Amino acid sequence: MTDSLIKQFKKRRLELDLKQKDMLMRAGISRQQYQHLESKGNPRLDTLTLVAKGLNSELLLIPKEKLFEVNTLLENKTSEFSRQSSKKPQDEKDLSDDPWQDLLEDDQ
Repeated sequence: MTDSLIKQFKKRRLELDLKQKDMLMRAGISRQQYQHLESKGNPRLDTLTLVAKGLNSELLLIPKEKLFEVNTLLENKTSEFSRQSSKKPQDEKDLSDDPWQDLLEDDQ
């Protein structure tokens, strides 16, 4: 699970076009700390919270018995969005590439 979360952090950082050194100002942790997190994992919960905030994201604990419903909701939201936007800009990513798109606002 931790590996998956760390991969999501890295993917989100790259989507925001941020470098590891940018995490000092965004999350309050040094480039070295963030680099260690991405390469070796095993961060503390408070570090995960800081990084999530720095990436304009939120950590969620989803009970296993609710996971199917959450995934279904996300898939339905994706399908609904696809139907509503029959034409999209060339540079916009497909929701199947990023199911969280438009579910979480980006404050930038």
